Order: sequence, then C-alpha cells, then structure tokens
Amino acid sequence: MQERIGASVVAGLMAGLVFGVIMEAAPAPAPAGQMMGMIGQILIGSPNIPVGWIFHFGYSALLGAAFGWLVGERDHDVSSGLAWGAVYGFVLWIIGGLIMIPVLLGMAPFAPLTRPSLRGVAAISLAGHLVFGLIVGGLVGTYSRITPRAGSA
Repeated sequence: MQERIGASVVAGLMAGLVFGVIMEAAPAPAPAGQMMGMIGQILIGSPNIPVGWIFHFGYSALLGAAFGWLVGERDHDVSSGLAWGAVYGFVLWIIGGLIMIPVLLGMAPFAPLTRPSLRGVAAISLAGHLVFGLIVGGLVGTYSRITPRAGSA
C-alpha cells in the first residue's frame, strides 16, 4: 500500500502540472474585482503566482495520495483508473471548486454556478478537475497494472 501511495503522489504532481497550466491560463475575477489567473486564487486572491504554484503542487501531491488511499486495490488497470479518476475529479470539483474556494473568497457555496459572470470559471474548473482526476487515475491504474500485487507471482 505504501508503494501505491508513493506512486499516487507522483501521479498527483504530474496531474497537478497539467491542471496548473489550465488554471494559469484561465482568467477569473479576484475579490478586488480585477481579473487574474486561477492559480493565484489558490492563495485566496493573492497575486503571488510562484507561491500559488507551490501551494498547488502541495495540494496535488496530497490529493494524489488521497486517491491512492481511497481507491486502493479497486484501481487495478488503466480503464478502471480512468473511471475512478473521473469520479474523483468530479467530487473534487464539487468540494473544492464549488464549495471551498467560493466560501474562502467570501461568496456563497455554488456561486460559480449561480452567478452568470462565474459560469465560465466553473466550466474551466470542472474541466481542470476532470483532467486532474483522469491523469491521476490513469497513471495509478498503469502503475497497478505493471506492479505485481502482494501474493502474486
């Protein structure tokens, strides 16, 4: 299990890189009203992009590890990894993108869906979270397929 978690951390970092590029390229309204890349929103409106990346990679590693722990042996090949990853990414979007980040920014939960000006942000966030989950799930599924299980030859 420890090897699976380690592989999941690496998968989370790799997926986080792709998701971070998506977030960096996507402008979103900040609390002061200016537009900034979503990666800066990780620090709840701070324009410090390098620190945003550091936090983002920390989150990505933790969320990758959580995937490996939660899914465990149910993720045994690439196709099951992709399926579990898509579910995981969708759940992360609801918890993080629709509830936690809006609340931390002083908005109501689900504000990105209820405010027309934020619906584009919600769509980009959904796409990024799904990409993150698919990459983590696919990589962990690949790792599971090429790594013999305990008790097997």
